Amino acid sequence: MSRTKFNNVFVKNLSESIADEDLKKVFGEFGPITSAVVMRDTDGKSRCFGFVNFDNVDDATNAVEALNGKKFDDKEWYVRKAQKKSEREQELKGKFEQSMKEDADKYQGANLYVKNLDDTVDDEKLKELFAEYGKITSCKVMRDPCGISKGSGFVAFSSPDEASRAAQFSQMRPMAMTPPAGPRMPIYPLGAAGMGQQIFYGQAPPMIPPQVKTLRFLN
Repeated sequence: MSRTKFNNVFVKNLSESIADEDLKKVFGEFGPITSAVVMRDTDGKSRCFGFVNFDNVDDATNAVEALNGKKFDDKEWYVRKAQKKSEREQELKGKFEQSMKEDADKYQGANLYVKNLDDTVDDEKLKELFAEYGKITSCKVMRDPCGISKGSGFVAFSSPDEASRAAQFSQMRPMAMTPPAGPRMPIYPLGAAGMGQQIFYGQAPPMIPPQVKTLRFLN
């Protein structure tokens, strides 16, 4: 909970029967309030959340500490400081970045980025190509809005060891998927230098390791 001073309190998970007067009665026990409103839709139906504004910041803080998690009509209220839009966006951004970091730690080294794919290679062909090296959790060929292959894709393995094995063995084998005279197919650990903006569509998240090891398939 934020330690900053605040007067306005947000409360949600209200029962539909809760009215403005009910909020005033409950929150008024902690000090004088200037307003208490249950938000409603255009039909007047409760949206099950509302706002209460206190005269005194200490009263607002005490109300949040006492009422958050308390049950009314078998509903556990969620009570906290009412945030401004910028504050909500900043908090969501922080949670998203933390989630991405946790996912990155979890899947570190288990993903490969493949490029210079032939136009005929689709998700299934790419999966067949790497299936022998381990359990693939996600496999995707990148395409433009028209559905045309961008010549690159991602393969996610269930463990870093499997991804490493695929990278090592693939560079020693000719690629049946590429044209004989076409460019060779390098693969990279996902999220390497210069790859930070790539979007990975699949079950495994993008990685951001500090360095990249470039491997090339031999024709």
